[in-house]
Amino acid sequence: MNAAEAAKRRAAAAARQVVAAKHADDAAKRAERDARKAAQQQQQQQQQQQPAPTPTKTAAAQPTPVPTAASTAAPSGDILSNGRLWKQSYVEDFNTPAAAGKVASAYPSLATYDGFNDTSGLGRYAPDKVLSVADGNLDMHMRTENGQPLVAAVMPDGYAPHTTGRVSIRYKTTKTDGYKFVGMLWPSSDNWNDGEIDWPEANLGGTPRPASAVPGSYQDGRMTFEPAQETFAATDTTEYHVATTEWDRGIVRFYWDDQLVATTTKAVPTTPFRVTLQGETWIGSGPVPANADGHVSIDWISIWD
Repeated sequence: MNAAEAAKRRAAAAARQVVAAKHADDAAKRAERDARKAAQQQQQQQQQQQPAPTPTKTAAAQPTPVPTAASTAAPSGDILSNGRLWKQSYVEDFNTPAAAGKVASAYPSLATYDGFNDTSGLGRYAPDKVLSVADGNLDMHMRTENGQPLVAAVMPDGYAPHTTGRVSIRYKTTKTDGYKFVGMLWPSSDNWNDGEIDWPEANLGGTPRPASAVPGSYQDGRMTFEPAQETFAATDTTEYHVATTEWDRGIVRFYWDDQLVATTTKAVPTTPFRVTLQGETWIGSGPVPANADGHVSIDWISIWD
């Protein structure tokens, strides 16, 4: 046998070993499959001999009920409203007490206006003097010090932008001349021509009315507001009530204690807005009485997107 033939035989032997190994591997796999199949058949036979277990009923997840004036606890979870499931993105029930000047450290998510005048130009934003938290309420204590009316504005979830949103607050106010309160959705751009949603809005102790500015309607220092016919809540603000703004695609709805007050399809923003709770001096009613001393008590706020 010459060297060439020997090399061929060695190659053939190696090839047979590879084939044999493959056959052995296939046989092992077949045996494994057969054993697994036999075990499955045995298990099925045993199950057929046993009574079927009673299925366990699992309760489907339910959206959070829509909050009402009697809802002292802040809502937790998503809400189904007008065919849309609103996802809760923020909630605060103000259970951590904080003295004046300490609110920012106790509630770091809150942002505030500070050191400039309010809408009328009569009040000065002074959050460290006006804001405190006690008895489960964020308190806005608006009054005059050294001839200057002091007010406050709070962005609960900071400057977070929302392109639609559902905002509910449970609150009450004193009946006090000189000051007002408004829950707002304000343009993230700070361009008034993008629109403005106001609800609830009233002088302290008054009856709130909703309003929404038509985007792009700015002219001669004014915006056009809807609804054109003013509508009002069923009660004033001297007791706790829940005000809800539902800014949906193509429509804005305004609720008072879960009762629809008004809607608009003409004044619906399409750009990002931020949530603002604004205590300020009244507008167009003259000077603020020097002895006016008013409070806005916010029990909780919840925001859904």
